[in-house]
Amino acid sequence: MILTARGIDVVGEAADGVEAVTAARELRPDVVLMDIRMPNLDGLEAARRILAQDPHCRVLMLTTFDLDRYVYAALSLGASGFLLKDVTAAHLAAAVRLVDTGDALLAPSITRRLVERFATATATATGDPDPARPPGTPAAPRRLHALTPRELEVLALLGRGLSNTELAGALTLSEATVKTHVARIFAKLGLRDRAQAVVVAYETGLVTPGSRPG
Repeated sequence: MILTARGIDVVGEAADGVEAVTAARELRPDVVLMDIRMPNLDGLEAARRILAQDPHCRVLMLTTFDLDRYVYAALSLGASGFLLKDVTAAHLAAAVRLVDTGDALLAPSITRRLVERFATATATATGDPDPARPPGTPAAPRRLHALTPRELEVLALLGRGLSNTELAGALTLSEATVKTHVARIFAKLGLRDRAQAVVVAYETGLVTPGSRPG
């Protein structure tokens, strides 16, 4: 087994979505590698059920095509990222370890393209929560009213796939400060990780398809 050979404890395997849900309930794994296209119960529904029964579990989706429409739905329901099936053994093991730490696996160019293509077309930014908002900071839709202007800036850049290092450079902040802002955003919006932050940024209209950092 590829993962076992690289020091990762594999507690179980499943041949289809139904088996995956049952195995996850019984074995309580930290991370589940889930094929989007599974017999009997597709990977998307299986992932939804696994996350519903164990919110602390992390799900990594596997897909053949980088524009599979189900990947966006998977990120929306709480999956921590996705990988193409031709991923190398080293990359696969690194991805499992990454999401196990609580981070999300985002390949910015692919993830951004997926979200831009499949994010809700009717999502728009509505209203400005703060009349004293500094010029150049994004207006917040209603869902984001709890965020400060700086947190809105951070979320907008998260939505474009920037790493903490890139965020620090773009906003002239230390990485420690960026991490604090990111943690507060997650807490205020009830987000699991960066994958969900990307989805929220697009669904609320804070980031729009084709937009780039200013």
